[in-house]
Amino acid sequence: MGKVLEVKNLSIELDGESILKDISFEVQKGEALAVIGPNGAGKSVLFRALLGLLPYNGEIKWREGTKIGYAPQRFFVDKSVPVTAREFFLLKSKKFWFPQKDFVEHMDHELELVGMDKNILKKRLSEVSGGQLQRLLIAWVMLDHPDVLLFDEPTAGIDAGFEETIYKIMHRLQTERGTTILLISHELNVVYRYADNVLCLNKKIFCHGAPAEALDPKDLAMLYGEEGGYHHHS
Repeated sequence: MGKVLEVKNLSIELDGESILKDISFEVQKGEALAVIGPNGAGKSVLFRALLGLLPYNGEIKWREGTKIGYAPQRFFVDKSVPVTAREFFLLKSKKFWFPQKDFVEHMDHELELVGMDKNILKKRLSEVSGGQLQRLLIAWVMLDHPDVLLFDEPTAGIDAGFEETIYKIMHRLQTERGTTILLISHELNVVYRYADNVLCLNKKIFCHGAPAEALDPKDLAMLYGEEGGYHHHS
């Protein structure tokens, strides 16, 4: 399949503070890589650097022509905003405005992928639940069929009943479309079940490899220290 991303000796300083130091790893096409670590470890900063939103030292090399999609950790909608789900999709996909039929069919396909009925398009974003909004966001990100998807804690703030649905959607994208997934998560059960590899991060790399081999309890204790911020439940 080949590499889709190569990171070499990546270091980032913000306001004179070292956030990441000497980070090197590779991601293969179609792989699901989970990034774990305590709060303030630099996980979201790493994603922002991968998206070209922050200055850095070192090398970030995407395979030529790679299309990248990004779903942020939190997506808030002001209750006073009258935008419908359909209008939200139109904001991104102007190329599908005409003919109207083609655009509607394209939206329907992406909504089906995330297990939603097209009737959701009539609702205002402020009226849908947190789980529905997150699934809409994933469908929105998938509109132009990106090769790589970056998810920053995609179930943050979502009811427990919706968490499993979100991860199953991500796994379906990986298996059916060959989409490469980069995922920030605090849930070790998710990492074990859905990730091919894991990157343990706290300003530097503590471990990297298949979850069953890389996630040693002693290394995890050292990674999280007193925070104890990882969750390992069924």
